[in-house]
Amino acid sequence: MGLTGKLEVEVAINSPADKFYNIFRRQSHHLPNICSDKVHKIDVHEGDWETPGSVKNWGYTLGGEAMSLKETMESVDDENKIITFKVLEGEITKHFKIFKSHLQVKAKDTGSLVKWTIEYEKVNEDVPNPDAYLEFAVNVTKDIESHHLKA
Repeated sequence: MGLTGKLEVEVAINSPADKFYNIFRRQSHHLPNICSDKVHKIDVHEGDWETPGSVKNWGYTLGGEAMSLKETMESVDDENKIITFKVLEGEITKHFKIFKSHLQVKAKDTGSLVKWTIEYEKVNEDVPNPDAYLEFAVNVTKDIESHHLKA
């Protein structure tokens, strides 16, 4: 078992690709209203909501435990609907030297295909793979889809 790895998951949703992508691209401040049991707060620490390099503080619950992190939108490709986020601080950095998540949203005939990829480097071999974070991303994705279908 190595210290570095990559996890991926694809989720088919009924939300339009542009609408879903825009939540993470420009409107992440809506996430606490959409999935309040998972995301408690998001605020801008440095910069703004949509400029790459801006830093956001997140308060979230994972595995029944309240946690926080600071992340930056490291890169954005609006044409292909791809965003890379990099964790800078938080409880997660006790377990991972590097933690990046990539979001890609592709339009389908009906709905979208959302792909989450997590790249990581563990601080040591005893740290489990971040499967819980991939599951978190899937659950947030489904909450956003439900929110869009109700609107």
